Amino acid sequence: MARSPTSIPRMVIVAYRPKTERENVLLAEVRDHHPLLRSEGLATDREPFIMRASDGTIVEVFEWASVAAMQEAHGNPRVLAMWDRFAACCDFVPLSAVAETASMFAEFEPLEIAFPRAPDPPPSQRAE
Repeated sequence: MARSPTSIPRMVIVAYRPKTERENVLLAEVRDHHPLLRSEGLATDREPFIMRASDGTIVEVFEWASVAAMQEAHGNPRVLAMWDRFAACCDFVPLSAVAETASMFAEFEPLEIAFPRAPDPPPSQRAE
């Protein structure tokens, strides 16, 4: 049975440019980002990749549970509060604004972040 296009997981890449002297706050938000989305049933359990560009921009690659989950996030109070915290410590920038993406093989500094264990969402909300 074919899955609906809105139920297929979606990989995304997002770039966060830290505001002046806010990188440590941003890294704490990035650490909590995926576990919060996962606990709300909005992201899969695939661990995200976190990288730093030469200008300090933090790049995150993670997997939404589905297009529907991405849309649901825009009405979720916990997610909206988290996005407000992100906005206080960084600017969201297009990936094309990160210099490394102009190269055939974009290279970034890998960041090792210990992610907290996210509680499993209720069975009716699981992405898998």
